[in-house]
Amino acid sequence: MSKKRLGVLTSGGDAQGMNAAVRAVVRAALGKGADVYAIYEGYQGMILGDNYIRQVQWDIVGGILQKGGTVFGTARSPEFRTREGRRKAVRNLIVHGIDRLVIIGGDGSLTGANLLRQEWTDHLRDLVASGDISQESADEHAYLSIAGLVGSIDNDMLGTDMTIGADTALHRITEAVDAITSTAASHQRAFVVEVMGRNCGYLALMGALASGADWVLIPESPPNVQDWEDKMCDILRKGRQIGRRDSIVIVAEGAQDLNGNPITSDYVKKILEEKMGEDVRVTVLGHVQRGGAPSAYDRVLATLVGVAAAETVLNAGPGDEALLIGIRDNKVTALPLMECVERTHAINRAIRERNYEEALELRGRSFKESFRMLRTLVRATPHPPRPGQKRFRVGIMNAGGPAPGMNAAVRAAVRLTIDRGHIPLGIYRGFRGLINDDVRELEWMSVNGWSPTGGSELGTSRKLPKGSDLYAIARTIENHHIDALMIIGGWTGYEAALHMHEERRNFPAFNIPMICIPATINNNLPGAELSIGADTALNSIVEAVDKIKQSAVASNRCFIVEVMGRNCGYLALMSAMATGAERVYLPEEGITLNDLQADVHMLVDGFQQGKRLGLMIRNENANPLYTTTFLAALFEQEGGDLFDVRTAILGHLQQGGNPTPFDRIMATRMTAHAVEYLEQVLNENEEDKPAVCMGMTQGQMRLTPLYEVPRIMDMRNQRPKHEWWMDLRSIVRILAHPSRSTAQYGDDLLGS
Repeated sequence: MSKKRLGVLTSGGDAQGMNAAVRAVVRAALGKGADVYAIYEGYQGMILGDNYIRQVQWDIVGGILQKGGTVFGTARSPEFRTREGRRKAVRNLIVHGIDRLVIIGGDGSLTGANLLRQEWTDHLRDLVASGDISQESADEHAYLSIAGLVGSIDNDMLGTDMTIGADTALHRITEAVDAITSTAASHQRAFVVEVMGRNCGYLALMGALASGADWVLIPESPPNVQDWEDKMCDILRKGRQIGRRDSIVIVAEGAQDLNGNPITSDYVKKILEEKMGEDVRVTVLGHVQRGGAPSAYDRVLATLVGVAAAETVLNAGPGDEALLIGIRDNKVTALPLMECVERTHAINRAIRERNYEEALELRGRSFKESFRMLRTLVRATPHPPRPGQKRFRVGIMNAGGPAPGMNAAVRAAVRLTIDRGHIPLGIYRGFRGLINDDVRELEWMSVNGWSPTGGSELGTSRKLPKGSDLYAIARTIENHHIDALMIIGGWTGYEAALHMHEERRNFPAFNIPMICIPATINNNLPGAELSIGADTALNSIVEAVDKIKQSAVASNRCFIVEVMGRNCGYLALMSAMATGAERVYLPEEGITLNDLQADVHMLVDGFQQGKRLGLMIRNENANPLYTTTFLAALFEQEGGDLFDVRTAILGHLQQGGNPTPFDRIMATRMTAHAVEYLEQVLNENEEDKPAVCMGMTQGQMRLTPLYEVPRIMDMRNQRPKHEWWMDLRSIVRILAHPSRSTAQYGDDLLGS
């Protein structure tokens, strides 16, 4: 029986992360024993055949993980829209023995692939009749198997929570708006920023949420009043009156009003100039949103779905329908391709027909929730307290090490608390502030401009209260009449909150609702798959390693990069996947002498065969004896003249920097849920007040009682007993080495 042959192509508009997907598909399929063919220039290359369809090996996709665009190229193909063009494509596929395809593109590209699959049998019959292929070839390739990956910066396809390229595009937008904000504030100007999104307002909405913009216009939900221009100007005018020095309006390119009339960036500029007398500038970000190296998230996403797509088409049989491989609720999923395409078209149809409620509903829970939060956050002033409303005093603090995104969380917590009629109290320097009575009431403008900044404006510390500290904390809570406590931070905050909850009998002041929100780069907290700050740290690592790889390639060098994480290997494993590291050392696995012997042989064999770069990533606590310095000395000694070895200990740069859009948005969403929860608990007025920790698990906000923490945590190592990301180890191994097959490391390519 001949080998299975798989073709992979990129089609439609390019999106950052396509190369990561290509790499994953090629290497996963080769690891499964298949022959893999690259189809260059999309469907046009499929029609042209010859040198546009080439067999590829392992090394062809080396070094492309960090590149933007697509190395296989993409092109619009009007000819593929014709039946005759598709027949040519089928002939060229059969000539190369290809009957399995992975297509990376938008809804048009994926629809075209499914049409090719549906017509396959008819094309085979016609090609046999015309003598272009033999009956034997037609019988051998009787059906076409297809898996689709969505490469689109717009994040406009239903069936996956995120499309390849959307996170990177959001990075470009927030970086641009952050930069624009500083110059706008200097001159007290208004800026109108136009972003992509012809039928989908995801980039505009999330860009506004992440950057702290003052107004946003999206296709799915036009301004709900006819005189929206006056309302927008009124909000922006009030913002200036209370102290804002700039006005930022983000406009999706497909924005329109209630009557379906386009709202352009130039029109918004004209309105602001005429109605507010503003000095207005327009920035159209355009194709800069498509360019550049992909973010860590896009590399990981593309890798996971790419591996799953290869596995899907290689296992497909006759009659199996085309599938879209995506990610939903943090798990890789496979859904009927055309069902996802049809649901996406239904949104576009609803927008065209001005059925905006349906369009917003079809976008899903997360989109609607984010839009609702943004409407509060862009207000110039909060809603006043309701007459007779019971007003609560909510203490807000950071605890543990600094994590990028803490400020975004505090900003959202303060503004949403005030908008609900309650009083936010800032507790400075973590639990030291509670001990030393460093507590101040915060106002709406107190947190203006906090969202984009790293670090912690409230200050934080790893102080764990003990003994007399508890008495001082109880006094502070009583003195300030604190009704509830929100702790945004890491393990120190969780441990302290649990201790306070257990001491309620001795200190009645501790019997208040407490909620912990995960914010740590280590991503090691209970009840949460992801923590605020981890994505920013991961991107900092990836950016540093990209530069290290350029240096190493130039001089036959192996680099050992040490990353943070304490006793949790999340950053190490995910950065290894995002950078293409050959080896990752985790505290969960440890390091043995046999491991090191195998790694030495791997490096020596590789450099003897012509490789120029070795990359190993080591968690700081992977082993107390086999340190980064020890590993470097060992590999240097055994490598001889083949290669030299350098170390890079990234240190606290992983904790610094402005938070990524992912961290800003997650921080905002989590704190919004936390504020709602605390208000609900306080209004219920139960005698026993709960203490909980919040986390996003399987796409849902969930609460875990703090008394459950000892059961679900490895308390000695300060990490969850079950770490979901550990299931991804086999994928890192498979993609790093051609010899490491699924037979060695398990057949869990879909694991996530």
